[in-house]
Amino acid sequence: MRLKIRHQPDFWAGALFVCVGLAFALGAQHYPMGRAARMGPAYFPTLLGVCLVLMGVLLAWQACRPDATSAKVMSPDWRVAAVVLGAVCLFALTLPWLGVLPAVFLLAFVGSMAAHDFSWKVAAGVGLGMMLFVWLVFIKGLGLVFPAGLLG
Repeated sequence: MRLKIRHQPDFWAGALFVCVGLAFALGAQHYPMGRAARMGPAYFPTLLGVCLVLMGVLLAWQACRPDATSAKVMSPDWRVAAVVLGAVCLFALTLPWLGVLPAVFLLAFVGSMAAHDFSWKVAAGVGLGMMLFVWLVFIKGLGLVFPAGLLG
């Protein structure tokens, strides 16, 4: 019986999950595994990698089922990819100078420009929401110390 890929986006997403999961699981084997009660440095990446592989196999299998809807892979939107990558680079560059909260705002705001229905108000709301989330979870909740930058 010949394998027929009916839903190409799901199949290739599953293949990507399998590859990334294998890379994590195999790459972590250079460290001690430990046990569930006393986890070593390889425990979490190995477990995460195995879960990604299983999800990827399931997703790829679903894409090959006879009742799967037919869909083709579309060409990538390079503008969206460039905006998202640019937002991450901007975050990395501004973090030491501005501090974590303004850098997170810029990351979310500029990243929102990748949307085809971009709105300044929505982008500002997402940026402010992400700032609040980072402040509540990482700074107040976990007590992590981030670079204060020029603003702090």
